[in-house]
Amino acid sequence: MEEILTQLTIDQDRLSQEIDRLAACSATAAPGVTRILYTKEDTVGRELVADYAQQAGLEISVDALGNTFITWKGSQPELPKVATGSHIDAIPHSGKYDGVVGVLGAIEALRALKATGFQPQRTIEIILFTAEEPTRFGIGCLGSRALANTLSVAQLQALKDPEGGLLDPLRQAAGFQGALSEVPLHAGDYHSFVELHIEQGPELEAAGCDIGAVTAIAAPATVRLIIHGSGGHAGACTMPVRKDALIPAAEMALFVQQVALESVSEDAVATTGLFQVHPGAVNSIPSRVTLEIDIRDTELASRDHMVQRVLSEASRLRNHYQIEIESTILNEDPPATCLPALVDLVMEVSKQEAFKAQRMISRAYHDTLFMSQICPTTMIFVPSKNGYSHRPEEYTSPEEIRKGVKVLAATLAKLSYMSSTIN
Repeated sequence: MEEILTQLTIDQDRLSQEIDRLAACSATAAPGVTRILYTKEDTVGRELVADYAQQAGLEISVDALGNTFITWKGSQPELPKVATGSHIDAIPHSGKYDGVVGVLGAIEALRALKATGFQPQRTIEIILFTAEEPTRFGIGCLGSRALANTLSVAQLQALKDPEGGLLDPLRQAAGFQGALSEVPLHAGDYHSFVELHIEQGPELEAAGCDIGAVTAIAAPATVRLIIHGSGGHAGACTMPVRKDALIPAAEMALFVQQVALESVSEDAVATTGLFQVHPGAVNSIPSRVTLEIDIRDTELASRDHMVQRVLSEASRLRNHYQIEIESTILNEDPPATCLPALVDLVMEVSKQEAFKAQRMISRAYHDTLFMSQICPTTMIFVPSKNGYSHRPEEYTSPEEIRKGVKVLAATLAKLSYMSSTIN
């Protein structure tokens, strides 16, 4: 196998052109990319990916949510499969690399392996996950959550977009007609899963590293607070009698930052990412403020402690200002620990290629978080210029992507011949 892997050649020019073509499937003009689940742009993007896969001689199947499985059948197809993949949906006005590198890069990895004459023992499968971004239905990793059976059919059917559209008719209109009950994967379907992704942070670039081997993935808890005050005319309502909802909301936003700064965990982060003021007029006292707070850590106990501090502060503010505060925990996902043997394999392959690599955690969460509930996992990170992501300036050079794809290809090849258990 080692002799075959030395022949691996990644066509970075072809891959760059394919990334650019997919970026053009956007609801907004370049350089930004907007590709929302079950829209025309999403459909065209999926068709483009399917075309590339078919040209590479790979088989394609799709489930009821739109999760797409691109398959290279191994010589022993009865064995649990080796998998990779990512997503192609893009939040409004984002960049062209997030998720896409892990899908188109995986197709290029399999093309490169095929060109050497390599034949996998285990089937290798690329998964294009439906809606890693929460844009349409307010929940991230929709497809991988469903594959991991963390969402029931009833929960899926209850999902609504901002216009009130239900998931079922929207996915059916997009061409996905199967039964939602058939989406979850079965135990033993997969031997391992490795996702290639841009880092979305500055660490690899700062360290001069080519490759990041991910050891753990932080998971978010999302808290929604709706603070109800009493509105009125900004000039006519005197200060002593006001119940301005924005004041306790502002205190909460500052408290959220302090909670993360005071955490004993260096991986703790907390963000008030949504802050909506009603009615939103300069001469009107805010009567209602909605906050959505994202709290993450690789340590579950630390993450949950931060959540409880935020909820306790909401209770204190409620009593202090004599106002109503609604508190809702929208999700509390467990962090994931990547299998050390898989991390070691990525480091070993990187060393063989003379690429500089380091172990690191992922503070952003990915579909790998939920695939970790199905099989052993890790991720391969490539650098992000200035740490930019989720913005048009997001950039990873063709050469940096080439290195990541080559590591992915060699890792998948080795895993396809690995024994039935990974220790």
